[in-house]
Amino acid sequence: MNMRMIGSRLAISASLLSVSVALSTPAWSQAADAQEADDQNYADEIIVTGSLIRRPNNTAVSPIVTVGTETIKESGNVNLNDALNQFPSFTTSGNAATGGQGTGGRATINLHGLGSNRNLVLLDGKRLPLSDISGNVDTNIIPESIIGGIDVITGGASAVYGSDAMSGVVNFKTLQGFEGVKVDSQYNISERGDGAKFNTSLAFGSKFAQGRGSVLAAFSYTKQDPIQGSEREFFHDKVPSSFLGYGTFIPSATNAPDAGVVNAIFSGYGVTGTINPLDRLGYNDNGTLFVQNGGQNYLGPTDGNGYAVFGGNVRMPVGQQLQVLNSLKRKTAFVKADYEVTPDITAYGQFLYVDLTVNTASGGSLTQFPTLTSIPVTNPFIPTDLATILASRPDATAPIAWNGRYVGVPYKNWDENFIVQQYMAGLRGGIVDGWSFDVYASYDESKHNQTMHNAVLKSRVQTLLNAADGGASICEGGFNPFGDANARSLSAECQAYITKDARSVENLTQTQVQGQLNGSLFDLGAGPAQIALVANYRRNTYSFSPDSDLTALSGFAPGGNIEGVVNTQPLAKTGISVKEIAAQVDIPLISDKPFVRELAIGAAGRISDYSSTGSVKSYEFDARWRPIESLLIRGGFQRAVRAPNIGELYSPQQGAQLVIGTPPGGLGDPCDVRSTARTGSSGAQVSDLCVALGVPAAAIGSYQFPTTATGQATSGNLDLTPESANTFNVGAVFNSPAVGGIFGDFSVSVDYYNIKIKNVISPVPGLTVLSKCFNLDGSNPGYSASNEYCQLVSRDNSGQILQISTPYLNLGALKTDGVEAQIHWGVPAGFLAESGKLYVDSAIGWLHNYKVQLLPGAPFLDYTGISNGGAGPNSVPPRATPKWKALTTFGYKSDVLGVGLRWRYQGSLKDTSYVLTPNNVQVGVKSYNLWDMFANVKVNNRLEFRAGVNNLFDKGLPYVASSQISTDPALYDLVGRSFYMGARVTF
Repeated sequence: MNMRMIGSRLAISASLLSVSVALSTPAWSQAADAQEADDQNYADEIIVTGSLIRRPNNTAVSPIVTVGTETIKESGNVNLNDALNQFPSFTTSGNAATGGQGTGGRATINLHGLGSNRNLVLLDGKRLPLSDISGNVDTNIIPESIIGGIDVITGGASAVYGSDAMSGVVNFKTLQGFEGVKVDSQYNISERGDGAKFNTSLAFGSKFAQGRGSVLAAFSYTKQDPIQGSEREFFHDKVPSSFLGYGTFIPSATNAPDAGVVNAIFSGYGVTGTINPLDRLGYNDNGTLFVQNGGQNYLGPTDGNGYAVFGGNVRMPVGQQLQVLNSLKRKTAFVKADYEVTPDITAYGQFLYVDLTVNTASGGSLTQFPTLTSIPVTNPFIPTDLATILASRPDATAPIAWNGRYVGVPYKNWDENFIVQQYMAGLRGGIVDGWSFDVYASYDESKHNQTMHNAVLKSRVQTLLNAADGGASICEGGFNPFGDANARSLSAECQAYITKDARSVENLTQTQVQGQLNGSLFDLGAGPAQIALVANYRRNTYSFSPDSDLTALSGFAPGGNIEGVVNTQPLAKTGISVKEIAAQVDIPLISDKPFVRELAIGAAGRISDYSSTGSVKSYEFDARWRPIESLLIRGGFQRAVRAPNIGELYSPQQGAQLVIGTPPGGLGDPCDVRSTARTGSSGAQVSDLCVALGVPAAAIGSYQFPTTATGQATSGNLDLTPESANTFNVGAVFNSPAVGGIFGDFSVSVDYYNIKIKNVISPVPGLTVLSKCFNLDGSNPGYSASNEYCQLVSRDNSGQILQISTPYLNLGALKTDGVEAQIHWGVPAGFLAESGKLYVDSAIGWLHNYKVQLLPGAPFLDYTGISNGGAGPNSVPPRATPKWKALTTFGYKSDVLGVGLRWRYQGSLKDTSYVLTPNNVQVGVKSYNLWDMFANVKVNNRLEFRAGVNNLFDKGLPYVASSQISTDPALYDLVGRSFYMGARVTF
C-alpha cells in the first residue's frame, strides 16, 4: 500500500470516520470514493474541512463527520437534514413537522442542541442564503443532486470560519470533476398509503475549451405530500380543546346570570344537581343548552365526528385537524463553471435558484386572542333558553363573550413560498511558488411570500353578529354560531365574506466579498509551516411587510383582525454589516521519529467588526500527535464570540403561539383551579397573586384557562451584547495496522467535547416565566405581583392570559459536554462474493451534561436527559437532550450488492416538568428504537437500483407530556412503516 493511500485512509479516520460508517455504506468503500475524488481534484494537496490550510496528509484536528452521497440515498430521506438528524452530534430542530401556524416549515441544523443560530451552514466553504431574521439557513434549498458529500465540524470553528460558528459547521460539498449525465429518482410511500415523497434530479457535467474549462449544471424537483392527524389513530383523542364548533357562552363574573334561572332551565332538561351560573354553556343542535365542563345535557357525539368527552368535559380533539407533516414542493437549478484564463489563474462562477413552497395547516380558526368578538343580545339566532338566562343578568343588555371554532370555514393554512437566488464569481490561482490566492464576491436574496388562506376576519364576523337579521341581508343565511349544525351550514357567500387570503412578505439579502491568501513560511525539518490569511466583508439586510389585518393597527388591538393569530408588526429594511480579518498557521514540529511519527501545532485568530456591536475576537489553538502510524491523538481549544443578529437586535414585537398545556397534566395557567399551583399547599397565596395580576376576585374560585396555548410576543433588544464560548475537544483515532485478516478493516474514533457559552442571547422561555412568577421553582417566595417575571404576563378583564412577553435578553449561560465515538469493523466475506464484506458501523453519543443558566449568578438548571416537547424548532433548551444516542448499521456490501439493517436508538428521557415543576413531575419518554432495512443493486456501471423499508417494525409514537399534541412528530417517526425505491442512471 503506497504512502498516499495510507494517508488517505488515516484521513478518513481522522475525520471521525465517514458517516457511511454510521448509516449504511461501510468505511472502506467511502475511503475508496474519497481517494478517487482526491486524485481528480486536488493532486498532491487536499483541502481539509475545518481548516483554511491545505495539508498534504489531510489530518483533521477538529472532530469531523463526513457524509457520503450513498449514505444519504440509503437512508431513504429526500431531505438532507432528516438524514443528518439521525447522528448523535445533531439535535432535531426545524423540519417538516414544525411548520404549524405559519412558521415556515424550515429545515434547520442544530449541533449539540445549542441552537440553529450558533452554527454555520456552508456550500463549498461559502455561506448559503439565509432564510429568516435569525440568520438560519433552510437546508431545504440545497438540491441533493449537486451534493458530493457533507463535512460536519462538531466543535467550535469561529476563528476559522466566522464568529457565529460556536457549535460547529456543516459544509455541503458539490460534485467535483463530474462528466456526463446523471438521472436519479426516488419514491417513498407509507404503509398506510399517505405521506408520499418523490424526488428526481438531472445533473450534467462537461469540460470545454480543450479541457481548460468545466461546467456542472443540476436541476431537481421534489414533492412531499402532507399527513393529517386524522390519518393517524394516535391523534384521535389528542389536544382536547375547549374551543368547540358548537360555540359556548362565557359568563362574566361581574355580570353573572341568576343561579335560580340557570338551574330551572336545566331542571327542565331532567338534569339533577346544581349548575354553577359561571359554568360555560354550549348549544345543542336542537336549541337546548349543555354544560361544557361537566357535560350535563350534552346531546352531541362523545367519541367521533370531531368531538369527545374527557372526564365528563366536552372537548374537541383538534389533533385530528392538524397537518402533522407538512407538504413541500421544490424546484432547483444550480450551475457552476470554471475557466483557466492562464496556466496560473482560473475564473469561476456559480448560480443557485430555488423555488420552494411549504404548506402548513393548523385546523379551524379559534376565537382565541383579544380583542375578541362579542354577541349582542339582539342577535336573532340566540336560542330561547339562552335568552332567558341572559335576561336574568344584572345588566341584561350587555353583549356576551363567546368561545368557538369556525367549523363552517375550511381549515386555515399557509403557503410559504421561498424564492432564493445566489450569484457568485471569483478568481483563484498561484502567485509565486508555494503561494496562492482565492478572491470572490457573491450576492443572494431570499424572498418569502406567505399567504394565510381562510383567514377569518373579526371585523366581518362582528358585523354579522351585530346585524339585526344576523347578517342575512349581507350574505346568504347570515352567521349563526349557536350549535354545531348551524355553524357548519355557513353559506359559501358568508364564508367568502368573513375570510380572506392574508399576504405577508419577508425579504433577506446577503452580500459577501472575500479574499484568501495561502502560502508556506519555513520548514523545521518536519514539513513546511503554512499560513492562511483571510479578509472579508459581509452585509445582511431584512425587511418584513405583514398583512395589515395581522397588525394591531387593524382596529382590534392588542391583537390583529384575524381570528386565532397573535398580532405582528412590520420592520422596514434593516441591515448589519461586518468586516473580518483572520489568520491560521500550521507548524509541523517533528516527523518520522520513534513514537513521534507526526507532531504539529496550529493556531488561528479572527477579528470581526460589526456595525451593530463593534469588534469581537475569536482564537484557536490545536495540536496533533501520531505516536505510531495507526494512532492519532488530537485536541484543540477555541474561544468563540457571537454578535447578536438582526432578529435579536431589531425584531419588532412578533406574535406566536406558546404551548402551556392543560393542568394538572401540563403546566397550563397556574391560576387555573385545576393546576397543582392552586391545589397545592400554597394555593391560597397563588390565588391572591392571581387576583393581584388581573383575575377577577369573583371568578377566582372557578377560573379555568380555556385552551392549551396562549399568545407569545418576542421582541428585539438594542442593548444586547455579544455572547462568548469556550470550546475544548480532545480525542484519538485508531486504525488497525493489520493489512488483512479479521482486523484488517477496523477503525475507532473517540472525542470528548466541552462547550460553555456565556452571556447567552435568547428569549426568556414562556413556560419559565409562568414557573418563576408563581414560585413553582422557588423564584418568587413572597408571591409578589411586582416580580419581574410576573410583569411579563398580561391578562384581559376576565383574567385570561392575553400574552406572555419573551424579549431577547443576555440571560445567563449554557454548558454541555460529552463523548462521541465512531466504530467500524469489516471482515471479508469471500464465501459470498470475491469483493464481499460484512461490516458493523456505529456512531454513539453520550451526553454528560446539558445545563442552562437563565440569569447571571442564578443556579444552573440541569436539562440532561430531558424531553422538552413544547420547545420551538430553534429553542434552547431543545426538544430533547438524551444521555445516549446511537446509530448502528449491520450490513453486507460487494461490488454488485449491498444490504443491511440500521438501528436508531435514543435513551429514555425525563419530562421537562422535572426541571420546571419538580413537585409535579409528569411521565417521561421511554427509550426509543427504530429499525430500517435497505438494499442496493448495481446492475452495471450505468444503472443502479436501491430500495428500503424505514421503521421496519412500525414503531408507534411515544407519549410526550410536555407537548401540546402529546408527542413530538419532529423527533419521532409519525409516518410508521414506509417504503422507498430509487434508481440512478449515468450516461
